[in-house]
Amino acid sequence: MDSSRRQSGIQQLLAAEQEAQQIVNAARAAKSARLRQAKEEAEREIAEYRSQMEAEFQRKVAESSGDSGANVKRLEQETAAKIEQLNQQAASISPEVIQMLLRHVTTVKN
Repeated sequence: MDSSRRQSGIQQLLAAEQEAQQIVNAARAAKSARLRQAKEEAEREIAEYRSQMEAEFQRKVAESSGDSGANVKRLEQETAAKIEQLNQQAASISPEVIQMLLRHVTTVKN
């Protein structure tokens, strides 16, 4: 009877070990599934954040481009006005410059 009790005890230990192994395997599988799920959720959040940032960037680019067009037009107007002013100044002092150059060219120093 002692032998059958030992045999029964060994069978119980083996059954308990198998049950523990199944519990550990189930826990590992659950952990692996949860990690996969967390990774998918993180990837979705990253994609959503990236799309929000891209939309905000595009909006800012569009706003600055509109301003840029206005700035270009303003700069063109300012440049044209400055060129006209320089032409007027050149025209007003041109006779004086010609007279000065003629004086220096025609005057001979001994």
